[in-house]
Amino acid sequence: MIDMANSQDQQPKIPIFDLSTKNLNNPSSSSDSSWVEACKNVQHALEEYGFFIAKYDDVSPELDGQVFDVVQELFDLPLERKTKNTSDLVFYGYVGQLPHAPLHESMGIPEVTTVDAVQSFTNLMWPSGNKTFCESIQVYAKLVSELEQMVDRMVFESYGAQKHYESHIGATTYLLRTIKYSVPDDINMNMGTNVHTDKSFLSILHQNQVNGLEIQLRNGDWFAVDVPPASFIVMAGDAYEAWSNGRIYASKHKVIMKGDKPRYCLALFSFNHGITVIPEELVDSDHPLQFNPFDNFGLARFYLTAVTQMTESTAKAYCGA
Repeated sequence: MIDMANSQDQQPKIPIFDLSTKNLNNPSSSSDSSWVEACKNVQHALEEYGFFIAKYDDVSPELDGQVFDVVQELFDLPLERKTKNTSDLVFYGYVGQLPHAPLHESMGIPEVTTVDAVQSFTNLMWPSGNKTFCESIQVYAKLVSELEQMVDRMVFESYGAQKHYESHIGATTYLLRTIKYSVPDDINMNMGTNVHTDKSFLSILHQNQVNGLEIQLRNGDWFAVDVPPASFIVMAGDAYEAWSNGRIYASKHKVIMKGDKPRYCLALFSFNHGITVIPEELVDSDHPLQFNPFDNFGLARFYLTAVTQMTESTAKAYCGA
């Protein structure tokens, strides 16, 4: 189940877990030793690095190719069509034409695991319809949300907090951001996305075979992630840092574009409705309470309005105890 990857000899070896349904036997009981070990490995990766790479064959090569074809078709639409993707939450709607990130363009599909939401977005972009886009995004979002829920279960069980899992999943909603990073015209203007942490519980990133993601490790070093083909990056956000009482690391990251090909990325973010309470299982004498109960969307809005630097993590400022 575990492989290790490093792109340079002096870079750390990042865990690669095969979380495909056919490979990972998810038992009805958490007493199975291989399952317990797998959960602990995922927990350790999120604590040590803030992310790991997942193999996930449930997304077939055919679907993988099709979903990137329709995403490219989406970004080829006229700008006036794309800007119809609006929201009161900035990161839920169209983002582009930014002076500080001129290569970045993205659109959001909230509640993407619901048929109505994907159909509504499709009709907004293609008033005459686009069946291929709608169906491929629906299937993709369902499969990747199942991967997200699998990782959640592994994290909750590794901390002995499995009794909170069902209510957590019941409160979860998914945002899919489709992202395009253009080829830089100038080597000095290659910033795709500025340094930030995500406000989600988990972010699951999937790219065409063009790298660019760089993640800051706990020691402050930056790591350029060389993502194997057909793999997914599973990354913890500020909400998971708070939920875990500071154990999980919400890693800072950015995108730097190099080469002569655009980078397309699908980013599935998990957010929770309502108030999240830090589980009592994660608070003890060695781990005193660091975070108060919090509203995930309140955290996101705080980030957008607070007078803070992009490089700062938001959880402590918003709900630190």
